[in-house]
Amino acid sequence: MLLSCVWMVYRYKWCVVALILVIPQCDNSDIKKFVEGPISFNPLGAMQALQLFLGIVIVTFHLSQPFTITPASRLSHAALTSRGRFHEELAKARPSDLARFSRLGEGGGRRNIALFGLGESDEDLPAQTEIGLEPHRYINLALLSLLALLSDLVCFATSSTPSIFSETYPGHTSASLIDVFLFTNVASCFFVTDTVKRLGLANSIKGASLLMFVGCLLRAGGPLSGIITPYPILLAGTVLVGLSQPFFQCTPPLLSATWFGSNERAMSTAVALNFNQIGIACAFLIGGSVCGDAESMMRYFEGIAATAGILSLVTAFGFRNKPTLAPSSSELRKIESGEEEPPFFSSVQTFLKNTSFYPPLIAFVTSITLTNIVGAFIDEVMIRGGIEDQMSINLAGAGFELAILLGGLVVGGYVDKTKAFKRSTLVCLGVSFFLLFPLGLTEHAIGKEPALVLVSLFGLGFVAGPIQPVNAELAVEVTFPSDETAVESSQQIFGNLISALIIPLAEMASKKDITLFPTMSFESDIRGDVILLAAIAAGAFASFSKFDGKLARSLLDCGDEGGEESEVCNVILEGGGGGAEPIDVLVVEKTKD
Repeated sequence: MLLSCVWMVYRYKWCVVALILVIPQCDNSDIKKFVEGPISFNPLGAMQALQLFLGIVIVTFHLSQPFTITPASRLSHAALTSRGRFHEELAKARPSDLARFSRLGEGGGRRNIALFGLGESDEDLPAQTEIGLEPHRYINLALLSLLALLSDLVCFATSSTPSIFSETYPGHTSASLIDVFLFTNVASCFFVTDTVKRLGLANSIKGASLLMFVGCLLRAGGPLSGIITPYPILLAGTVLVGLSQPFFQCTPPLLSATWFGSNERAMSTAVALNFNQIGIACAFLIGGSVCGDAESMMRYFEGIAATAGILSLVTAFGFRNKPTLAPSSSELRKIESGEEEPPFFSSVQTFLKNTSFYPPLIAFVTSITLTNIVGAFIDEVMIRGGIEDQMSINLAGAGFELAILLGGLVVGGYVDKTKAFKRSTLVCLGVSFFLLFPLGLTEHAIGKEPALVLVSLFGLGFVAGPIQPVNAELAVEVTFPSDETAVESSQQIFGNLISALIIPLAEMASKKDITLFPTMSFESDIRGDVILLAAIAAGAFASFSKFDGKLARSLLDCGDEGGEESEVCNVILEGGGGGAEPIDVLVVEKTKD
């Protein structure tokens, strides 16, 4: 009986963890305060609501999905009876090619693969290999996304209440603390790739989540000891969180390649890469609502630290390194090749020699620049458009960040189905160009137009935000089989550095108004920073329009954007007896010279 109980606890361990998260929150007044009322946010209630959300996610995925996901695959009669023809066709393939049959069975997410040898007897057949999708990929995606959210919440925690921060820490500003965080972030990007290669994805994410928790504890050192956190300790905690964040920002393409199918990768990367925008939105809403003085700001930090601790614990037990099944043929090919990834700096040198790498890099940098600068000057944009109430400005900023995430889901899903990376990027850049102008344009005859400003702001987030994840995936495509983390780290470094250099230029340009049509009835003026951003978007559009790189990974997955099959998919098995019956077995073979 005791052994049975122990086995049940182990078998359903995630349900036990979920209950630990959920039960203490079920009758918590802080959550009620967080949920009820128009905008009466309680930081501890918000953090406990996040605990409840984590518990619900775990229960949903671990009760609704089967626990056994790798049943033994069986060869179909069609594959066996067509074996002779298979060998005839296989002999025509190029050496070292990996040929496969892209025919899905009725299993939905799983594609069975049988490996055939070239010998004459069945004894020569090697062990079976499978391609399939595991439900745990959603747990990994949720954890990585929440870690990204929390890291940016820490970064911008006091951005909406800079005066309170300056009063609490005389001689220091919230903006200077954010600068420290961002520069630490860029420095850490140089080490993420080699660390992940040495420790593995799971250990790296778990270690980074623990590092973020320690940093949050230092920032909350005052509330835990009953005093205000000294600034040097606050600074040290911020540096630790800044060091941890690139592990959440640079690994989404690797997570997508390792866990998600070829028709899911762009969307999963968009979710993980853009979920930090929700953290910025939370900083606008929660921080702006609860930080009224030094004491409430310390309680705010304490709530963040508690959430970081819970999330780190769940990550330690819930984040898995690799699935038991390869999610795609391209990933299987990469595993079969056994090639060891070079160090980060060697990878960067290889990327920079690849001319197809530059268009997605330019588009990625443009997206970061547009969203960062608009977000940084959101107050000025809203006031110029006629929205002056601080809470309304905070809500507009939160809506902008949410639009970035939603745009990533929509555009990423479209790219997954069509592989139309170029078309999607050009459309997003073109629409972004036109949506920028209402944010800094004032028509003297009409005056301020707050509705137009809001529509343009949310629309800009919806189309500019998805450019990042789409081109992160595109960069992986054109450099395949490169290290996905190295690709994303390179883009993050260039993006953050260039946007940091452009922000001062945009700030200077924002102080200049350029008059349009001064002698006509529709005389207008436009801010200089909007013209600068529009010029950047136009330049990126012109550069990207010349992109003609090959989607190497999608070609291996037999689904390029033109609908043509790749050279490694040139072996076609017919049904039994030469008919056209559906085949539910994929055949993979490495040919010999």
